Amino acid sequence: MKNSPWVIASIILVAACSHSGKEPAAYEDKRESGLVRISVEAQKHFGMQVETAQIHELTEYLQVSGTVQPADGRVSTVRPLARGRLHDILARIGDRVRGGQPLATYDNMEAGELAAQLAGAQADLERLHVQARNLARQADRDRSLADIGAVPKKEFEQAAADEQAAQQSIQSQESVIAGILARLRRFGIKQADMQAMPVTTITAPFPGVVMKQEASPGEVVDSSTPLFTIADLSTVWVQAEVYEKDLGRLRAGQAALIRVDTYPDQTFTGKVTYISDFLDPRTRTAKVRCEVPNADMRLKLDMYVNVGLPTTFSRRTLAVPSGAIQEVDEKTVVFVRKTATEFEPRWVTAGKTVRGLVEITNGLREGEPVVRAGAFHLKSVLAGKDLGEE
Repeated sequence: MKNSPWVIASIILVAACSHSGKEPAAYEDKRESGLVRISVEAQKHFGMQVETAQIHELTEYLQVSGTVQPADGRVSTVRPLARGRLHDILARIGDRVRGGQPLATYDNMEAGELAAQLAGAQADLERLHVQARNLARQADRDRSLADIGAVPKKEFEQAAADEQAAQQSIQSQESVIAGILARLRRFGIKQADMQAMPVTTITAPFPGVVMKQEASPGEVVDSSTPLFTIADLSTVWVQAEVYEKDLGRLRAGQAALIRVDTYPDQTFTGKVTYISDFLDPRTRTAKVRCEVPNADMRLKLDMYVNVGLPTTFSRRTLAVPSGAIQEVDEKTVVFVRKTATEFEPRWVTAGKTVRGLVEITNGLREGEPVVRAGAFHLKSVLAGKDLGEE
């Protein structure tokens, strides 16, 4: 028997009416007895996180901008020690060099002159040695003759004086030679190298990066000619500008937190080493210098950085994450978990906010579990809103 169209329509209508009511969502709960009730499933749905209220060491930081600069005393301009002609340039701009690494070689004209002086001085010394030996023999003969009365004693005394004067001349000449050799050693030239043309090697004074290279092979240079500028970047300065109204909150010796956009997940730690004694009259700012270790060379010169400078505000106090703080009816509220599904809205008094932590001066005790993520959803329920309308 076929069903009548009127019967089929009636069945469909009854089925539709039986499902017309909206099913409660997994996270749709109610407020009862002053508590906000949220099911465990709903908490998972919007990523609720709970954290116990703790005592923190809050240090307020002043945020300013700055740039990375080489540290004074760690930058050296390399010049030749004497006049000469450059042979080879062994380092280029941007090269990282070791202490003592050759940078250039040049024909040291002054060293050539010193080598000639050394040869002449050594020849004079040999002549003096020969003369001293002859005078020593003459003095011995005169002593023997004087002992037997063959010659006057005065002649022996004169011969002995001449021998002593010759020895003094030898000592003086040896001092001259030692001085010439010392000057040659300043050029890196040893006595064994005197036979060859004196070529001097210019070396790096310390490990660093070549920032400038200012000469070319074949160029005649002297002690006033800058050849290279080398900076040791294992420690750098961060120069920041601080407005005069904030200077009273800073002091030398404090730690400084350095962040750069290049490494968003890394914080460099430095130390405030200098606060300027005068202001820029145009900007009304003073320079504040931070010394920052840079052994891995990640901080580059002239990088823009964000500097967190500690202020005079620092104390141990109860604090919660800033995400736990909500405003309800112009009052500050946190939500304290009472049971697995019940949360109490607690009116609190908030103090300073420092690096994502909010000081709580009243209304909360240490160790109480506070909602740090998802508090906005609890606020929505408290205000009678549907949780899906965030």
